[in-house]
Amino acid sequence: MIRIGGASGYWGESAMATPQLLEAGVDVLVYDYLAEITMSLLARAKMKDPEGGGYAKDFVSAAMKPHLAEIAEKGVKVVSNAGGINPQACGKALRELIDRAGVDLKVAVVEGDDLKPRLAEIAEAGVKEMFSGAPLPHPMTVVSMNAYLGAFPIAAALDAGADIVVTGRCVDSAVTLGALIAHYGWQAEDLDLLAAGSLVGHLLECGPQATGGNFTDWRDVTRRAAIGYPVAEVEADGTAVITKPGGTGGLVSRGTVTEQLVYEIGDPSDYVLPDVRCDFSSVQIEETGKDRVRVSGAKGRPPPQELKVCATHVAGWRGGLTPTFYGFEASEKAEEFAAATLARAEETLRAANLAPFTEVSVEVIGTGTMFGETAPADEVVLKLAARHPEQDGIAVLLKEAAGMGLATPPGLCGFAGARPKPSPVVQLYSFLIDRSRVEATFDLGSGPQQVHQHTPSGEAAQVNAPTLPPAQRTDDMVSVMLIEAAWARSGDKGDSANVGVIARHPDLLPYLWEQLTEGVVAERFAHVLEGDVSRFAMPGPHAINFLLTRSLGGGGIASLRNDPQGKGFSQIMLTIPVEVPESLLREAWS
Repeated sequence: MIRIGGASGYWGESAMATPQLLEAGVDVLVYDYLAEITMSLLARAKMKDPEGGGYAKDFVSAAMKPHLAEIAEKGVKVVSNAGGINPQACGKALRELIDRAGVDLKVAVVEGDDLKPRLAEIAEAGVKEMFSGAPLPHPMTVVSMNAYLGAFPIAAALDAGADIVVTGRCVDSAVTLGALIAHYGWQAEDLDLLAAGSLVGHLLECGPQATGGNFTDWRDVTRRAAIGYPVAEVEADGTAVITKPGGTGGLVSRGTVTEQLVYEIGDPSDYVLPDVRCDFSSVQIEETGKDRVRVSGAKGRPPPQELKVCATHVAGWRGGLTPTFYGFEASEKAEEFAAATLARAEETLRAANLAPFTEVSVEVIGTGTMFGETAPADEVVLKLAARHPEQDGIAVLLKEAAGMGLATPPGLCGFAGARPKPSPVVQLYSFLIDRSRVEATFDLGSGPQQVHQHTPSGEAAQVNAPTLPPAQRTDDMVSVMLIEAAWARSGDKGDSANVGVIARHPDLLPYLWEQLTEGVVAERFAHVLEGDVSRFAMPGPHAINFLLTRSLGGGGIASLRNDPQGKGFSQIMLTIPVEVPESLLREAWS
């Protein structure tokens, strides 16, 4: 058995995980820093500092620096995608740190994901955005272009003697799968094992989201300030137990683990990764003890011939502010302030011969706007934001908003420092490329070594959508909000959001499937939904996954919305009324 600790779920994660997991006695520490929005942020950082920017610097300064001696002493392996869009700079900083500390640790840097040097070649090929079909943005606006690598380059680096492996853009679960491949010697043809390892990586990749973070039943999560980070105890057959270090806060349960399973996935029977196409629809999740949950049953099929590429490009400027209003008719006052500010700004743009705003967003938080409702409130936060092709255009909005301070309706206030500034919009653009055109290498400090290309071993058979038994009406049917019958978790993939719904009792699933149709969900999210809703059954973990396309206003930094990643969409879903047997509810809550 190998014990792997999930020490980071995003760039900016707390540094508390590393000492906690080292004390717990893990064999491998894995750190995931890269979301799609993070690539945009790191691209901006590298624009400012081409040599030393573009990677997660706190991985070096906070996660590694204080603990290098203990990592070396205990022989713990470390795998991280903290390299972002500048992995060589991250590797260099680590090696300098290790030299100063006088410890014996070898650092490997995995590269090959950076395709920007081949931008002209790729532009000539006429690629299309994988969701919208849009052509590649003008090459002069492209900031970064990175293919999603898989786990085998990481495994190759570990096999060659690396103690710390730093990658650029790889899929989030690959940092875990790479360690498992190296430890157990799994091969490219071991598709079920690769799917099982990818499942473990998916459960670890968001750190404490698997141990009580963002959990629907948040009051059940104890000692949140000392929450335990997830540990996976993985057997050679891919079966794993998810747990956490003893004496820590948080909660590991069927609910917390299944919520992480459904997080940020599309079709759960065809979760596509560079190394394997995973079927998670029949995964079994079972509580085996206090804070111990066994996961098994992932199935794998050959991966696609193409890899996903994440490019970022400059797409104008954006800016905004979040003042507070309170007192009588506060919500109406906020709306009036926003309208007056925009009217002044638009007049100033015309006078300066500047283009109009390309997009404006006004949200009055506290009136139910996040739920698609509007109700009077006497204490609100106004979110006023806009996009413009030029920096000067956003500067106009921010100046006029400040200038409205004495002409405003009463009740304006807020805690803030300096006036907000315009910021460039670095937008995501995703496309596919044949994997034969991407060559991965790893460098232990003496030059890059080629990694054998693991090509798909056959065509992936079509998976039949899982079916569920019909719901049987009983004499004790009651109408409740969905939160009484289910847990839920939501997240983002570009401009689409997913919401996973998990039945609190396995026998409740058919009732939820019957009532939570695509039409019902589309109606509930009509205030944000611009595309359609797809629904997928997951009978193994007793869940349903919904994919809401074009629901995030562009997603990430491109969005002006208050929730550009759909993190709160689960809370909206849980307000839908459903009819279920009261006896099953009692069993679920007993």
